Amino acid sequence: MAKVTGDYTFNPDGNDPFFHYRDVEWIVQDVPRTNFDQDLLYSFGAFMTVCQVSRNDAEQRIHKIAKNEWKSAGTLPSVTEEGVESGKRLEDLAQAARDQIAKLIIARFQGHGMARLVDAVLRARGYTTYLSPEGLDKGIDILAAPEPMGFGEPCVCVQVKSGDSALDRPTLDQLIGVMQNIQASHGLLVSWGGFKSSVNKEEATQFFRVRLWDQGDLIDQVLAHYDKLDEEIRTELPLKRIWVVAEAAE
Repeated sequence: MAKVTGDYTFNPDGNDPFFHYRDVEWIVQDVPRTNFDQDLLYSFGAFMTVCQVSRNDAEQRIHKIAKNEWKSAGTLPSVTEEGVESGKRLEDLAQAARDQIAKLIIARFQGHGMARLVDAVLRARGYTTYLSPEGLDKGIDILAAPEPMGFGEPCVCVQVKSGDSALDRPTLDQLIGVMQNIQASHGLLVSWGGFKSSVNKEEATQFFRVRLWDQGDLIDQVLAHYDKLDEEIRTELPLKRIWVVAEAAE
């Protein structure tokens, strides 16, 4: 998120297509979408690259969130028809639904709760799992393997982080070290806040050993296996499947 600090400038020698620009001051980067209320997300999704978000006291509310260390500083407003019209209209319903699901997940599965959610997803996928108790986990949140007693392959060591911050390389190195210590053949690193470039650069190198799940990946897994999740998890995360008419291909 940035604020404009300079006037319009045209530089004919600039890199194509960046001939036209205005100087900006970056205030903060990598703020999770879940930290903003739904009506603000609609406005952020406007088609214009540069725009002024003014509806529903947006500027004052964003300042309030900034003072709260970029965490939501109020209750969630209801999504009105006007709010939909001010954003990207009906085509944004899917994203709006995912944003609401993300808000509910982080509200109800913070900390060790997110490890419980990942554990439920793995069991829904047919794995037998061991979920570490809440507290010191020594780098192991979940152990998972197929077959009824969990003696099959792959043997997976899972580390789950529910914080807002993107994970850096040391966390990945820690997981790989734990995998070697317990002779796990594969690893799964789940980070709600995503990953820094130092981790993403290792994705190809570790392709046959480690998988990375960010917020979007975890939501995809929850939706894909929701019907097989434990009743307790589905009670904490109540979702309803709906059908809509898809637009015909042009």
